[in-house]
Amino acid sequence: MNNGHSQPNMLNGQRPVSDDINFSDDDMPLSQTVRRDATSKPARNLKRKKPVYAESSSDDDTPLASSPAKANKLNGRAKKNSDTAESDSSTARDASNGRRQNGQSVKPPPKKKVKEEDSSDEDKPLAPQKRVSAKKRKLKEDSDSGDENPVKPTPKARRKKVKEEEEPVTESSSKKTKKRSVTAKTEEDEKKGKKAAKEEEKEDVFRWWDHDSEMMGDGSVKWTTLEHNGVYFPPPYEPLPSNVKMKYNGKAVDLPPESEEVAGFYAALLETDHAKDETFQKNFFDDFKTVLKNHPPRNGIKIVDLAQCDFRPMYEHFEAEKAKKKAMSSEEKKAAKKVKDEMEAKYTTCLLDGRKEKVGNFRVEPPGLFRGRGEHPKKGALKLRVRPEDITINIGKDAPVPVPNMPGQWKAVQHDNTVTWLANWTENINGNHKYVFLAAGSSLKGQSDMQKFEKARELKNHVDRIRQNYTQDLKSKVMADRQRATTMYFIDKLALRAGNEKGEDEADTVGCCSLRCEHVTLEAPHWIIFDFLGKDSIRYYNRVQVDPQVYKNIRIFKDNKNDDDNLFDRVTTTTLNKHLTNEMKGLTAKVFRTFNASITFQRLLDAEDLENATLQEKLNAYNKANREVAILCNHQRAAPKTHDQSMERMRNKHRAFKYERMKLRHALFKIDPKFKKNAKYKEDESDLDDDWIEEHEDSLKAKEIEKAEKKFAKDNEKLKEDGKPEQSSSVLTARLQEIEAEFKSLAKERGTGKALLKRERPVEKIEEAIEKITDKIRDFKLLIADKDAGKEVALGTSKINYLDPRITSAWCKTHDVPIEKLFSKTLQTKFPWAMEVDPSWKF
Repeated sequence: MNNGHSQPNMLNGQRPVSDDINFSDDDMPLSQTVRRDATSKPARNLKRKKPVYAESSSDDDTPLASSPAKANKLNGRAKKNSDTAESDSSTARDASNGRRQNGQSVKPPPKKKVKEEDSSDEDKPLAPQKRVSAKKRKLKEDSDSGDENPVKPTPKARRKKVKEEEEPVTESSSKKTKKRSVTAKTEEDEKKGKKAAKEEEKEDVFRWWDHDSEMMGDGSVKWTTLEHNGVYFPPPYEPLPSNVKMKYNGKAVDLPPESEEVAGFYAALLETDHAKDETFQKNFFDDFKTVLKNHPPRNGIKIVDLAQCDFRPMYEHFEAEKAKKKAMSSEEKKAAKKVKDEMEAKYTTCLLDGRKEKVGNFRVEPPGLFRGRGEHPKKGALKLRVRPEDITINIGKDAPVPVPNMPGQWKAVQHDNTVTWLANWTENINGNHKYVFLAAGSSLKGQSDMQKFEKARELKNHVDRIRQNYTQDLKSKVMADRQRATTMYFIDKLALRAGNEKGEDEADTVGCCSLRCEHVTLEAPHWIIFDFLGKDSIRYYNRVQVDPQVYKNIRIFKDNKNDDDNLFDRVTTTTLNKHLTNEMKGLTAKVFRTFNASITFQRLLDAEDLENATLQEKLNAYNKANREVAILCNHQRAAPKTHDQSMERMRNKHRAFKYERMKLRHALFKIDPKFKKNAKYKEDESDLDDDWIEEHEDSLKAKEIEKAEKKFAKDNEKLKEDGKPEQSSSVLTARLQEIEAEFKSLAKERGTGKALLKRERPVEKIEEAIEKITDKIRDFKLLIADKDAGKEVALGTSKINYLDPRITSAWCKTHDVPIEKLFSKTLQTKFPWAMEVDPSWKF
């Protein structure tokens, strides 16, 4: 095969990369298997006659997907929109005049719950302004008051003043001084401006959780007025340079832009596992041939075999472009980012009931190849470019209709204030509905999150009765009731997902209700082995001891059935959730899962005695509890490819701390050999052998040399700017000779058990330093153990979706742990309502 990659060699358990929706390592599956034949799929009409638009180079172009938040009508007590926003609104209103649906009734898309991703991290807040000490304030007051006996300046201040008086002021030096002062002032003004903007933004956060509880009800009306600028479409496709062509059977192919773009999608993935996957190859080539029928090569070459295609020239061009971007200076990168941010600025916020709120996923995903999660039968299929004609916009009745940033008219414009999405479209691969929602930290999303966790918390009041009921039904003579009770047992005890029916063109993943007989194995006396692919094709394997009646039921359910028959053939997720709603209003299988995750997490945290624990010991206890919940919920991942290298770096850093302690101990021994008998300093660093020490000291020496060379160059640059003569190379040579001498001394100290520190220190200071480095060594060892224990467990998913954030907030306050150690800025923004909870709060 001459397509720039080797022949595919599929192995059992091969893990493909993520879906077209971006996700972190936390979401990556542990293993997958394929059950159905993935080659068959329904035909799709890929014909497009509109101009071709480009894929954005940004990873941020992938939109999020979310289900509508269940918030109630918001009041209008928030701040009014700014004059700028009003001006933009009026301009948009004039430009979009006549684009409304003239009397035409618009059918809203289905209110489907879909997955949501978190918004990206915001910039960290600026440090608070330093307070002026009372002493300095007094000096300033005395100076300003014109007192005849002002406070004398300090000697340092006097020396500085004399130096300034002695230095002659020339015209050039005056200009430079003035220029520097103007520059410093400009930078200071910019910093003040950024700080003020941050403080203003912080003040503008709508504290909905402080308002009436009616705001957080589950009423039908979610907003009164809604105004936004629609969605941001990726830029149009830019054809490749004329000298970059894919080849077919050794000959360059002159492709028109429409088909060249699709070829580029595959070329960009040439060195990934996708391009080596047979299903991915087949689906891509089927769709590529369909595109070629409508947009054939200009030089008449017929492309009929993927093996004859060579995408290497395109791949190399893309790699060269990546290298150019990486080589850009920081100023160039900042300028490019500024242009991008300015283009997207108006799409990032909307006006909700007169308040400015952030939009979470305003970018429309660019066209590309569907990657899927796990062994998805449609991976490699072509994702078509989304156009205005595909999108339904949802705005207030009196709001101006936004104008798309690419040619076209919206599919529909509606004014439904019972939903919280701003835009909606249907993607062509699986027919899923995509939604644009407000950002994770918005009032509507925050209210939805709080309602979700409050609903799970409410289950505490009903769970004993529900468990008693399903335990009785385990022996029911009605087979449907017995099966339903058994599924409830698994959902409650094992936190299994309910599961939905899958079509032939979807990945073969199952949940509790859709388990087949082949997924469950009985083992006497009362053990059950589960082995199936769950959500995102993550393998669920669990050997668990169950209630004897449950064991008996499973044996009955499996009687006279084939391996591919449904185990619970009389239960569906619909009938199960309907029954759960009768047990408690609003109860679903997911509420059970959230309840069990949060209640287990609270119990595990409370079980730890952390009275005299260090900060790292507290963090390890928290992460241990989080891991147990993640395992309960089957939030697994494959160990990152760089895990081993990362662990080795951490172990080397741990040894480096030990090396520091060793040198301090040896310095004590040189001062007084009696310290060798002290139990605190007797233990040797056994894992520091001579070879490692020599390698470490060589590494330290190289760093010192590099540091000296950089300092020499920087000092000369500064001198040149100030118009002063530069240092001669002898200054650097002298410093390098000092470093050489220093490390020769270190080499002589090896094996002697004695050391000489760079600068003399009292014995007390050395002992204090040894104590500090010992604490650091202990904490770092705990950190290494914690990182290694979590290599195959995804902690983020449970934090975001299943653990009530108030548990973490209250625990941090109780144990004096900074929330930043456990919640990223994204999570703090997502859960502002949880950050102010009382320390005594319990789930």
